[in-house]
Amino acid sequence: MSKKLLVVEDSRPIARVIKQIGEALGYQVTLATSLAEVEALLQGGNNNFFAATIDYALPDANDGEAISCVLSHGIPSVVLTGKMDEATRQKILSYPVIDYIPKENSQAFLYLKRILHWQLSNQGNGILVVDDSLSARNHVVELLKRRNFNVYVAENGQLALDVIQQHSDIKMVITDLEMPVMDGIALTNELRKIYSRDQLAIIGISGANNGMHSARFIKNGADDFLRKPFCPEEFYCRITQNIENLSNIEQIQKAANTDYLTEIPNRRAFIRDGQNIIAENINNKMAYGLAMLDIDYFKQVNDNYGHDAGDHTLKVLSLYLRKHFGTGMIARTGGEEFAILLAGLDEDQLYNRLDDFRRSISVAQISFEQQHINLSVSIGVIFNSDEALAKQMSLADGALYYAKENGRNQVCIVGALEDS
Repeated sequence: MSKKLLVVEDSRPIARVIKQIGEALGYQVTLATSLAEVEALLQGGNNNFFAATIDYALPDANDGEAISCVLSHGIPSVVLTGKMDEATRQKILSYPVIDYIPKENSQAFLYLKRILHWQLSNQGNGILVVDDSLSARNHVVELLKRRNFNVYVAENGQLALDVIQQHSDIKMVITDLEMPVMDGIALTNELRKIYSRDQLAIIGISGANNGMHSARFIKNGADDFLRKPFCPEEFYCRITQNIENLSNIEQIQKAANTDYLTEIPNRRAFIRDGQNIIAENINNKMAYGLAMLDIDYFKQVNDNYGHDAGDHTLKVLSLYLRKHFGTGMIARTGGEEFAILLAGLDEDQLYNRLDDFRRSISVAQISFEQQHINLSVSIGVIFNSDEALAKQMSLADGALYYAKENGRNQVCIVGALEDS
């Protein structure tokens, strides 16, 4: 269900731009052009808005009165203002707002888009705050909760190590320097033994007036540093920048390990993760099998129906693979070839599972632009091998080609070929 965004803005062009930004992010947008309209909207407990953007100066509320009205209903809010004087800035920051944005140029709307995006996304991001001072800890927690982060706390570095092991959603640690038991530098060092910069961002903070502390944090693996007391604007800029960096890295890694067409893992991901899965199965003495699957006469699909139909066929087959082998690992390893890694089955069960899939594909029809495409697949399998993954894939490929050469539309197991 879409989150509701309240846009309080008397300028129609600006309201239209903010509405477009909100709707592009998936918000359901409600517009109000005056304080009176806001009050009417929020009467009777109609305050189920996820967030709000508020123009500082309205025709009937020229000095930020709409801010306190919206905040009194518990709606997280971003303030936009054309006033740039220090008194206005300080007044806005005296309210517990998400942020404020000067209406200087088009960058203001790009920044607003980032904020509204992260208000939605931050619900999946955890941040661990480590500080032995209760007041300092609570101040940081309150700032983070305005931005919808999941917030966890610890009084020292040793407790922080325990907390982070318990919560897999933690993407960032904000740690003070001077703490009992384990200080911030030691914590940073310990965290970097476990988590790379791609997995976890670390921000060091300190109130000590010593320029060496920032360098010490960075040299021990921190990504950033803040000196206390810090203003909320700088705090939010650094938090957002570090979270965005992690998100960008995650997207790049996902793109590098996902097949662009079918959106299932690619060969690179299969080799990376498959080696670990096989090692785990061997250590746990769990039976497993690796299969290589290829669409029979796929070139004819492209020739007879067109390459768009061929792409559609690969997408549909990937959906079938996901549905049929949901507990295993599947990947598109190239062209019309796929790899499947299944565990917990004996040889007969493995064969039957793969053959059931083969038979279901042979009787299915794939529809594309009023055309019906018939398919069959050939599958080569290796069972419970202790060979390296690359060697297993090569052996399974050999069984696959045997299936192709001997009539297609069948499953061949490496061991069975050797016995015959």
